[in-house]
Amino acid sequence: MLKIRLKRLGGKKSPAYRIIVINSTTKREGRPVQELGHYNPKTKLMKLDKASALDWVKKGAQPTETVAYLIKNCNDDGSLNYKKKETVKLSKKAQAKAKAEAEAKAQAEAEAKAQAEAKAKAEAEAPAEETAEKAEETPAE
Repeated sequence: MLKIRLKRLGGKKSPAYRIIVINSTTKREGRPVQELGHYNPKTKLMKLDKASALDWVKKGAQPTETVAYLIKNCNDDGSLNYKKKETVKLSKKAQAKAKAEAEAKAQAEAEAKAQAEAKAKAEAEAPAEETAEKAEETPAE
């Protein structure tokens, strides 16, 4: 069975990979059937022949999980469509403080909403009371 997988290149702690089509029983650095491109995970630089990769998949080659991700997130020109997720790491104290602030804000919004509803209900009842009072004041002839 043919696989589309990564072939490791580069030095110690500085990996670079080639994206290759290879027989599944061959070792990782073995001779590939075809080279489809290259990928550097540190710089997020990639060049991939996407059409050829999709053609191999149609022929029955199985991409590894990483290569499937790379093919999926590849632009038409072969570069990686990479969007860095901005995550902020907070200490436990800061997380607790942020959670408390969010809860306080939610509670304040709920109270404001309840007050607005009570005020609207009071205003709706006030005209009904006024009409009842006017009906009592006008004597029936």
